[in-house]
Amino acid sequence: MQDISTVSALPVDADQAVLLGRVWRSQPVEGPALVAIRQGQVFDISQHAATMSDLLDRPDVLRIAREAAGENLGSVQALLDNALSAQPDRSLPRLLAPNDVQAIKACGVTFAVSLLERVIEEQAGGNAQKAELLRGELLQTIGANLASIKPGSPDAMKLKEELVRRGAWSPYMEVGIGPDAEVFSKSQPMSAVGFGDDVGIHPSSQWNNPEPEVVLAVNSRAEVVGATLGNDVNLRDIEGRSALLLGKAKDNNGSCSIGPFIRLFDDQFTLDTVRAAEVRMLIEGRDDDFVLDGLSRMIEISRDPLDLVSQVCGTHHQYPDGFMLFLGTMFSPIKDRGAKGCGFTHHLGDRVTIASPSLGALVNHVQRSDEITPWTFGVRALYSNLAQRGLLGGQESQQVPA
Repeated sequence: MQDISTVSALPVDADQAVLLGRVWRSQPVEGPALVAIRQGQVFDISQHAATMSDLLDRPDVLRIAREAAGENLGSVQALLDNALSAQPDRSLPRLLAPNDVQAIKACGVTFAVSLLERVIEEQAGGNAQKAELLRGELLQTIGANLASIKPGSPDAMKLKEELVRRGAWSPYMEVGIGPDAEVFSKSQPMSAVGFGDDVGIHPSSQWNNPEPEVVLAVNSRAEVVGATLGNDVNLRDIEGRSALLLGKAKDNNGSCSIGPFIRLFDDQFTLDTVRAAEVRMLIEGRDDDFVLDGLSRMIEISRDPLDLVSQVCGTHHQYPDGFMLFLGTMFSPIKDRGAKGCGFTHHLGDRVTIASPSLGALVNHVQRSDEITPWTFGVRALYSNLAQRGLLGGQESQQVPA
């Protein structure tokens, strides 16, 4: 594997970026802390908000992130280096996923390429060896550039009618070019892993892959306040057997990675930056020297990020703790790894790096979900810990009613 410079884990304009995160502190009292990154230093700002959900609800969140008093925990470089160390120093703060009690939602089939791959999974019934043949047949059958089709448009409905006539329609086509986006619960509040952590593959899966995505941070008022990176770990064989197995395919121990930090929107970084973002994914095998390097462009997304947010929340559904929203991926790796025609699947020990210039890089290693550290610190544990540390009820309330 290549040496990783943790400098690249920060945005290229890190000196201007407004970054928020979470760390686990072992001293003076053990527990999670909210941090702001300023001039390369990590500041504990937990006295200003109990949770990231609370902090993102504050109308003065930018001021808090930039100026609020807090204990200096050292350099962000040391934090990142320790997260990637083979033997991390347990006395130092440990980087966590930057979100906490927010719901974790995801939108799928938002790129034409991922739409084709979902249909292939479905028609292959989870059998990776059938995928290559089906890919050619499906492209010939569809005979259209799906990337040029606006979901829900008259042209999309005409294409739907034609695909139904040909017997090529599927649930994935419905959400790929129909009026309604696919929205699902990716993972549970407090379950996401962060930079440097292991991600988990269900032990019964033999065909799986990472999904590099931009993740929006949305507060309780449905305001998109920032963005980060995520790995929506995907089990192609399980979901391919039946779309109704989506929950089992998507929500497992360590199957959701988010980080390294939430970058808040400001004059330098806006939703338009996200719309124009490029996301790179690098997969490096530990046991076979396999390398897969790919790039996806948010400009090719078929639904605008704000449209996806509005399909998740509104008068039909509220999120009083806010939510994190995966925007979908166009990157479905198909490069053969082993026997010809069998495509890509993870090997244990793979290192996955998801990077974007304005957001930095998220690095994780792949292991089995039943062999990585169990998830035990949930919402009840969080609030019990915050109460013990005197961090509940003491902060000035800045929340604006929804």
